[in-house]
Amino acid sequence: MSMGPNDLTPGLAFGDHTAADLTPRGRILQILAAQALLSPGDLRLDARPEELGLDSLGLVEAIFAMEEAFDISIPFNAQEMGAEVPGASGFDTSTIGSLMAAIEALVVKA
Repeated sequence: MSMGPNDLTPGLAFGDHTAADLTPRGRILQILAAQALLSPGDLRLDARPEELGLDSLGLVEAIFAMEEAFDISIPFNAQEMGAEVPGASGFDTSTIGSLMAAIEALVVKA
């Protein structure tokens, strides 16, 4: 997937996304921001979920919402949550960027 001029750079804010933004990236941002009680513009690729106020329960709820939104099954193991190196599931939740990349890869396969 190629990056365009409006795509994200690590460390930079995402900018505002609206309900009309139906790209997977926009929908992922909306779900994460809603769960963290933040604006999508407050999210950064390099931020760890807990830095944004997403505790383990909040992250699990966001993952369930993404499964429903994209009609996908996420190979998620709560015991591996936040690990620097993905565990057996291969699903990396260490940063918002890694989580977004993992979800986008699953959406493309679906």
